[in-house]
Amino acid sequence: MTAGADKRGDGKGLPTLVRLCLFYASLFLVSGVSLPYAGTFLRDRGMSGGAIGLILAVPLLLKPFTGPALAVWADGFKLRRTPMVLLLVGAGLGYAGLLAGANLFWLILAWFVGQTLMSTVSPLIDVITLRRARIEGFNYGLARGTGSSAFIAANLAMGAILTFAAPTIIASWIVATCFVGALAAAWLVPPERVHADGVKPGRAERWRGLGDLMRNRTFVLAVVTAGLIQGAHAFYYGFSAILWRKQGIPEPMIGVLWGVGVAVEVGFMFFLEPLRRRWGPERFLILGALAAVIRWTAYAFEPPLWALFPLQGLHALTFAASFLASLRLIEKLAPPSAASPAQAINSALSSGFTLGIATLAAGPLFDALGPLGYLATAGMAGLGLIGAIVLARQSRHQIV
Repeated sequence: MTAGADKRGDGKGLPTLVRLCLFYASLFLVSGVSLPYAGTFLRDRGMSGGAIGLILAVPLLLKPFTGPALAVWADGFKLRRTPMVLLLVGAGLGYAGLLAGANLFWLILAWFVGQTLMSTVSPLIDVITLRRARIEGFNYGLARGTGSSAFIAANLAMGAILTFAAPTIIASWIVATCFVGALAAAWLVPPERVHADGVKPGRAERWRGLGDLMRNRTFVLAVVTAGLIQGAHAFYYGFSAILWRKQGIPEPMIGVLWGVGVAVEVGFMFFLEPLRRRWGPERFLILGALAAVIRWTAYAFEPPLWALFPLQGLHALTFAASFLASLRLIEKLAPPSAASPAQAINSALSSGFTLGIATLAAGPLFDALGPLGYLATAGMAGLGLIGAIVLARQSRHQIV
């Protein structure tokens, strides 16, 4: 038995890696529909493009506050999986509000509750998976890559369903899979203790630990750098399909291009973990930032279809390499007692505030510059590259 873990109720005897793979899959069944199709649902509810952007951006912009606060709250439980169950149930109820009304304020509120609670689960499960991977010797990327595979399956399934069903099915799917995820958290997530010694620190002590993290300059540099690299994807997420359609690329091929991006991400996580261990997270962060500068600069000049396939292959570096590198850096920079808040802060910046700001800016950039708007995100990735180089120099003697 490992420290901080309780073997009772341990997923009906399934190996740890299998349980975690299945749980990540359950989470990505939610995001595989909520990320690509939320705009479609909201448009069906009568929302304009500006309103849709606002609805989607609100939880991202507030995530630097809600993410760490919920992580500190989660550390007040005995087992790490308990708050995951509660968060997923709450997310399902929040998303259900999308079906109850069609005015802007109500939709902002429902999406904020659902998305905020749902997005908090990922950094919490990452803490468990990273620790178990280190102790039991398996590849974290296998669990995360299984989730990405489920993302593809959910994306394709919803695309097929929408050929005969109304967009209301989008919200219904999201709600149902949140509740499936809650059951998976209760049954599959290992019953690992939040505090190995069984002594739960008080709320004030947990908040002090969060403050100590924010005073660590190397930690702050790491999360800001990762946020810049990940946030640079915003223009691509919001407008790549529209721009490719204007280039004359047919809809089925646009779906294939998106699928290629996620597929190389999965392949990277499945097979290149040994390389990351040899190179170290700092080099991978530099590699991801450099690939992002190249990728977004190239997209600004509307490359032909044949060139888009290798450029989409760079998603393995711009997303997967930088994501895995940031997780490992944060894990090593933060003390075990602050593991959950540390990963929550990382998530709040990389997939929260920075992405939210970039998402809000992407619309005006698209209106004013069209594909040249990608140059702004290339500049954003360039700042991330500078941060990654500085981080590598600063942490050379601290992180292997």
